[in-house]
Amino acid sequence: MQAIILAGGKGTRLLPHTANLPKPLMPIGEMPILEIIVRQLKDAGASSIIMAVGYLHHMIEAHFGDGSDFGIPISYSLEEKPLGTAGPLNLIFNKLEENFIVLNGDLLTTLNFGNLFNQHLRSKASATIATFKRSVDIDFGVLDIDSEKKLVEYKEKPSLHYQVSMGINIFKKDSVKSFLQNAEYLDIPDLMMDLKNNGKDILCHYEDCEWLDIGRIDDYSIASKVFEENKEKFLPKTK
Repeated sequence: MQAIILAGGKGTRLLPHTANLPKPLMPIGEMPILEIIVRQLKDAGASSIIMAVGYLHHMIEAHFGDGSDFGIPISYSLEEKPLGTAGPLNLIFNKLEENFIVLNGDLLTTLNFGNLFNQHLRSKASATIATFKRSVDIDFGVLDIDSEKKLVEYKEKPSLHYQVSMGINIFKKDSVKSFLQNAEYLDIPDLMMDLKNNGKDILCHYEDCEWLDIGRIDDYSIASKVFEENKEKFLPKTK
């Protein structure tokens, strides 16, 4: 299992914390977010990691080196300009294995990466999206009104339920080749829709797990608290 970690963003929503520190190196408990992910991937059986880096990349490279301290080979691909979340795959296309996992470097999860990867292989899908069930509470009465402006339904403060992307995806190399090479800047949602619109199967994988996207300061505070209270769930082999 080869893993590509997207770790090149500036993390502007986490300023001022990210003014002098790349977001993936922000500490969760006693270690950076990205180190937690690296340790989880190794524990799940990943064979190697490529980090797609950009902003303050030298700090990430200095922390992880060649991966020998973490027991897994780590290499880097430098993004000189923004390429989207899928565009960086073009820079390393010749290094990609037939199936590979791509994930954001700023998430905290207990998802079993090995189970996800094996499910993808069994399905023979062109891509797999890891999903999470998320509810959104509406603080108002929601009206359903017909074309004649007459009330159809009135729901008081409903909860809406969705399955959202966890920022963890698996791709089959041959399936994405033409779409990657035809677009310099490309985001993963657009790549997924390109695949779907061209008749490719995309598996949506749900697993009952913890997941926190660390995109804002409030998210970061919550993630730090959750990790400290449940460290053994995220890093079961850490003493």
